[in-house]
Amino acid sequence: MKYVVVLGDGMADEPIEELGGKTPLEAADTPMMDKISKMSEIGLAEMIPKGMKPGSDTANLAVLGYDPKIYYTGRSPLEALSIGVPMEDTDIAIRCNIVTVSDDEPRYEDKTIIDHSSGEISTEEAAELIKAIKEEFEDDEYKFYTGISYRHLTIWKNGKVAELTPPHDILGKVIGGYLPKDGRLREFMKCSYEVLNDHPVNIARKNRGLNKANSIWFWGAGTRPELDSFEGKYHKKGVMISAVDLLKGLAAGTGMTNINVKGADGTLETNYEGKAKACTDALLKDGFDFAYIHLEAPDEMGHQGSIERKIKAIQYLDKRIIAPVFETLESSGEDFRMLVLPDHPTPIRVRTHTSDPIPYMLYDSTDIKEGGLDYCEKDAKKTGRYFEEGYRLMKYFLG
Repeated sequence: MKYVVVLGDGMADEPIEELGGKTPLEAADTPMMDKISKMSEIGLAEMIPKGMKPGSDTANLAVLGYDPKIYYTGRSPLEALSIGVPMEDTDIAIRCNIVTVSDDEPRYEDKTIIDHSSGEISTEEAAELIKAIKEEFEDDEYKFYTGISYRHLTIWKNGKVAELTPPHDILGKVIGGYLPKDGRLREFMKCSYEVLNDHPVNIARKNRGLNKANSIWFWGAGTRPELDSFEGKYHKKGVMISAVDLLKGLAAGTGMTNINVKGADGTLETNYEGKAKACTDALLKDGFDFAYIHLEAPDEMGHQGSIERKIKAIQYLDKRIIAPVFETLESSGEDFRMLVLPDHPTPIRVRTHTSDPIPYMLYDSTDIKEGGLDYCEKDAKKTGRYFEEGYRLMKYFLG
């Protein structure tokens, strides 16, 4: 039996008036998901444990079958694993986003966050900006590391887990009330605007009509994680296919193999076909039992508040990942199971993550169902199938 998880990050949503009361998942043209849903088990799962903040870190831990209440130590330490940054027990890892803040107000505290991803800045441009930050701020206590696109990392030697606000939670809001209480972190953020706003990279971006990447923003602090091996836990040899450091870090921490796909960048224009082929090659040629394909685009479009682009991301997922993976596995003659789901909702209405249960669709080539429901939030609720502890879904899926 081969196993594949296809995860559309933030794909779940709420009914939207402009869509006639449908969600983007309902409104999207998804012929392959429509076909598979009639042969699959559909239900709901709660991936964010009660009392924990909704995020891709806790949610993807749960999807992989790890109870976040036991294993979660923060988002950034997982990203440190991905980048290959060694962490001591006393180190604190902190996500260091490069964001776009407004530049009309003289006081940093009066500015607003316009774009948490700086227009999905390229890694090449971001590397130049992080280099400038390193030259200005780095010392024996604080180290800065380049990640992918707008997502970067700071290691605070002998630091403390500070309460920090995710930038995508406060889009359009005045930032003064959300700055770190720690004086050094707050000062880094304030001074970063002076370093970055008129940097040549940002002057060029402004001339091209793009958002400036003119401030760093700290969030997601945590300590070094201790994760059990996925193969030891579930007796399946697995691969991770993602453009996002968080997911790569989860794979590194659980002993899964990361497959880097050329052109996979976490944006709407990522290399969908490359991800699909990497999955089927891993399962059918390279001897792996389990593949986890992560697509960031629906989440990014939710943060942007774009109904049209979120629908497009879901349609691309259906046509360019789910369809070729399903058809290739089906024609191979191998028995297989496919689990399609988001990690959490990222509703257009709020432009950030929520803790609502997510819909899942589980197809088993050896146990074809006969149902008349579609794969969407509404129909998933109708089934009455519900995993209150979402991390238990993985064990159920793997049998």
